Amino acid sequence: MSAISIYPVAGLPEIVKGAPLPDLITDALTALRLSLEAGDVVVITQKVVSKAEGRVVSLDRVHPSARATQIGQRIGFDPRHVEVIISESVRVVREAPRVLITETRQGFICANSGVDRSNTGGKEMVVLLPEHPDESASRLRARFEVLSGVPVGVVISDSFGRPWREGQVNVAIGAAGVVAMRDYRGRHDADGYELQGTELAVVDELASAAELVMGKLERVPVALIRGTSLAGDGNVRTLLRDPATDLFR
Repeated sequence: MSAISIYPVAGLPEIVKGAPLPDLITDALTALRLSLEAGDVVVITQKVVSKAEGRVVSLDRVHPSARATQIGQRIGFDPRHVEVIISESVRVVREAPRVLITETRQGFICANSGVDRSNTGGKEMVVLLPEHPDESASRLRARFEVLSGVPVGVVISDSFGRPWREGQVNVAIGAAGVVAMRDYRGRHDADGYELQGTELAVVDELASAAELVMGKLERVPVALIRGTSLAGDGNVRTLLRDPATDLFR
């Protein structure tokens, strides 16, 4: 096994709609005396990707429906925020005080459809998930490769809670140029046992590892991971479990 290095990439300006993220990140890397190498993986938080894509909504302009108002009253949540949450979902899975577990239009099961009010650039602003995160990652990757001249991977990360465990972890919601999952089924362990169900979501592991140098309050939205040997053609869409095989939905 080779060593893996993870570098925090700070120094980006406040991201607005249309911001050239790969160019800004490349400039930030240069300021840190780093440059992209073949096989590197750039992990970017969902929030800056969404801001660059204009996926930002002002709650001042949201008029909650009767349904959103009723839900907001039940769970003690701003009805305007609830309106945005349900508009970004295909169904509400569960209600709890100040949180809705939803299935998003992208296919994720998560809190509040991923609609976030922290570090949004304004008190009344909320940031939505990218419309098509894998496609966003693919576009970012293409531009990085033009700028650097080498093949790299891109992972878009976001914080998700986990059933049966406290705390959140960063997971991948979009990816390009990396292996999404390592499938060990059919292989044999050291004792000769044939593995039956071992599939590792390595893009989620990359996202979680990157968060260790990003933090939640330090405003470091990008990390560079080197040494993973995970170049490939994976995407996050392939990690979404088929409802027919989901024992917990």
